[in-house]
This record gives sequence, structure tokens and C-alpha cells, in this order.
Amino acid sequence: MTTAPNAQANPKASRKILVVEDEEALALGIRDAIEHAGHTVSLAHDGDAALEIAQGGDFDLIVLDLMLPGQSGLDVLRKLRENQHTVRVLVLTALADEEDLIRGFEAGADDYMKKPFSPRELVARIEAQFRRDKLESAPPAMLELPGDIKVDLARLEVHRDGTTLPLTPREGDILSYLIEHHDRVVTREDLLLDVWHYQSANVETRTVDIHIVGLRRKVEPEPSKPTLIQTVRGKGYRWYA
Repeated sequence: MTTAPNAQANPKASRKILVVEDEEALALGIRDAIEHAGHTVSLAHDGDAALEIAQGGDFDLIVLDLMLPGQSGLDVLRKLRENQHTVRVLVLTALADEEDLIRGFEAGADDYMKKPFSPRELVARIEAQFRRDKLESAPPAMLELPGDIKVDLARLEVHRDGTTLPLTPREGDILSYLIEHHDRVVTREDLLLDVWHYQSANVETRTVDIHIVGLRRKVEPEPSKPTLIQTVRGKGYRWYA
């Protein structure tokens, strides 16, 4: 059995989470707590559905109960890892056996919680996983790019051809954002909301495109033929370094 995301979920939700729990009341409680924290939630209530949804969706994290009808949560986790799915997985277990927890980590779990637990603690654990994501994907203070170009993000400087070019704070923020989200296309709406901090992306402005052009002039080996900040037609930009 599967449930689509709640229609009243926060439209600005920043993360997409799959909750796999066969106890419906508990699943709904978990969903409500996570959506209250600003994320979008999908539900699955058995192992077979969980595997199908997880493989077909683009989730940032999976909350996975180990004891499920059909395939166990451990089986689901093993198959996801065998298929090279790198999504973070927080497992839920009512088992107190240390060997069960070890098997979960060996199968590829990122964290676990024992039942019963408080929804607030679960949300805190989820947010901790996302902070780890950000730390692991954050760009280094000094970038070494093709063409012997070096970018000092701490000093907001680009060193190329024996000269130093200053980066504006906005250009530094754009570059950092593109690098942190290198695994996907970054839309103009993403940049307006997360870098410019507009309340809405429904504005007529070419400020994003203008800043991208300026940034390319500084960091691209051949600005007229960009290879690092590439345009994905009709969608946005992607970092390819």
C-alpha cells in the first residue's frame, strides 16, 4: 500500500523523504512531524512497495522500518545498496539485539532509532543527516580548475593568467551553491529562492543570467564556450567540474 504526499505539505519543502512503516498510525504520525519541519513525505507500508517507490523516486532520505510485510527492511536496504542507491537511510527497529543493529549498518544504514521514539527526536536525527550532506558536499576553500585557474572562496578571489580577479559576494554564493548541488540541475528558481532569498521565484528578472555570465568570465577557461557552468536548456545550470 502506498500513499502520495499530503496535498497540504509545505510547498517550499526542501527535502523529499520516503517513510516505510507498516503500522499506519505510526506512519501518519511520522509523516505529520516531518512535514511540520518543512519536508515532503511519501509513504509505503510494506517492503515490496518500498523498494519499488525508492527505486523510482528521487528521495533525499528514507526512514525505513526493519520489520515489514513482504521483504524485510533489511532486504530492501541491501537491494538499494546493491543497485548503487546512495540515498541516506535511517532505520527504525523494535529489536534490541546488537547483532541486528550491526547487520543494519553493514547493509548500508546511515543511522538507526529504536522504538518507541519521540517524533521530535526523529526529526532532529533527520536534520542531522542533512547537515552531514551539506558538510560533505561543501566546496573546498580553494578550488583548482582547468586552465590553471584557482578560486579562493574564503577571500573571494580568482587567480588566473597571473592576475587576481575579485568575486562579488553574490558570485561566491552562486558558485558555492552550484558546487554543493553538483548532482542535479539548479534552476533559476532555486537560485532566486536560496541565494537571493526572494520570497517568491515568480518574478520577471534576468539577474540570475547576468550573474552567471559574469561568473563564467572569471572561472571558465574559455568563457565563450563554458564547460564548468553549463546551461541545461529549459531547466537551469549545472556544475560539471
